[in-house]
Amino acid sequence: MKFNLIICGVGGQGSILSSKIIADAAIKKGYEVRVGETFGAAMRGGSVSSHVKIGDIHSPLVAHNSADVILSMEPLESLRVSVDYLAPQGIVISDIRPWYPVDTNAGGAPYPSNDEIIAELKKLGKEVHFLDAAALAKKAGHPRTTNIVLIGALAALGKLPIESKYLIEAIKERVPQKTIDVNIKAFELGFDSIKKS
Repeated sequence: MKFNLIICGVGGQGSILSSKIIADAAIKKGYEVRVGETFGAAMRGGSVSSHVKIGDIHSPLVAHNSADVILSMEPLESLRVSVDYLAPQGIVISDIRPWYPVDTNAGGAPYPSNDEIIAELKKLGKEVHFLDAAALAKKAGHPRTTNIVLIGALAALGKLPIESKYLIEAIKERVPQKTIDVNIKAFELGFDSIKKS
């Protein structure tokens, strides 16, 4: 068994925590797992990608064009990473809310619409799922649970070789104890958002 996942976003969105949760869950399931991280600008708001390799592991980073899933906390980051890493039969799951880069905020670079991003992603992979993870996180009780909403959405697709019970155990162990209920609710809302679509 071999499963390649890249979790991407910008600094401060929780992509690194997400990779640790999924890696912990894979270990609980009994798989070998390796996590490798890459960073853009070393600051809050810079690009961050975590490579999670489960099963047959030979290197810490996912090879080009071989990611089974890109799990993204930012729409344009989903496209940027998918261009290099998404497998032809791969799946993209992304939040719909952009975090505009500095050059866009300064008026120097245009930011494509989600429809444009989705159209390009569909040329690269098999499935694209965009959801308002930030709104679901807020509904769960805290806006900083967007990453957990996306993990729930990933679990619902049935592509991750790890059952939800292992992911929930890993979430409970990784998040602060006082936020466990909110995080589990975020996971459930993400899961349900895919099952209902």
